[in-house]
Amino acid sequence: MIVVTGAAGFIGSNLVKALNNMGRHDIIAVDDLSDGTQMFNLADCEIVDYLDKDDFLTKISTGEFDGKLEVIFHQGACSSTTEWDGKFMMKNNYEYSKILFHYCQDNHSQFIYASSASVYGGSDTFIEQREFEKPLNAYAYSKFLFDQYIRQQKLTTQVAGLRYFNVYGPREQHKGAMASVAFHFNNQIKVNDVCRLFEGVEGYENGQQLRDFVYVEDVVKVNLWLWKNAQISGVYNCGTGQAQSFNDVATAVINYHGKGKIEYIPFPDKLKGAYQHYTQADLTQLRAVGYDQTFKTVEQAVPEYLNWLKKQHLIGQ
Repeated sequence: MIVVTGAAGFIGSNLVKALNNMGRHDIIAVDDLSDGTQMFNLADCEIVDYLDKDDFLTKISTGEFDGKLEVIFHQGACSSTTEWDGKFMMKNNYEYSKILFHYCQDNHSQFIYASSASVYGGSDTFIEQREFEKPLNAYAYSKFLFDQYIRQQKLTTQVAGLRYFNVYGPREQHKGAMASVAFHFNNQIKVNDVCRLFEGVEGYENGQQLRDFVYVEDVVKVNLWLWKNAQISGVYNCGTGQAQSFNDVATAVINYHGKGKIEYIPFPDKLKGAYQHYTQADLTQLRAVGYDQTFKTVEQAVPEYLNWLKKQHLIGQ
């Protein structure tokens, strides 16, 4: 059997759907459905069972799954960058991950987990090395610390972490303010035909702040490739390797709709000095272990995403 934690979330639900498309239905979906609206992400998926996160941990600790799990895709975490309850964050993200890691080591199950590009924080170099890792919030620190923990272990089976950059695409609508700019730009166009972007600051022109925007379909492909290449362990960046501007995303949305314009709003004072104006995954290590697939650009993926949203009746025709 396969376990996907965070299965009702953004990346987790896309992973479950991709596994279904490969013919795998023997999936245990693990999550915390306190936000019941997230069930929509699983409603069109095929699973063998759903377990609340706490119930899953109990079953792990009592040995109920010993020897039964092929792989755990660990996507579950509190991903809010504004959550400063460090005790909660460390229990929910760090300790939870350690429990699953040790279970997999003891039971020879593969363990593929979600890290985050947020570990780079205050750095302007995005290479999987300690000197470039500078977390700036509790979420980033919890992810950084687990990566560090893994680096110290002697592994008996595959353990691979993926540092996701700016992921966007289907099944993120439940994230609200934390959803991607593509999602928000699309909603803005729907309301008043305007995409609102930040004015330039700190040497960047209007809307020219740069991010490594990576389509969720490509993120899922990397996860599945690692699963099929069980000899590969390590922590790897997961982005396109090519930064694009917020203007690029807004333009792709406008082009899709055939209408709309960009409006620039003042850069918030509270974000000055505490905002990443540039991220770009260095893919050297991921390519070195053999991953050779291309990643879709904003221009390629945004229309696919908006077509999906239209089919979900989440945007107007």
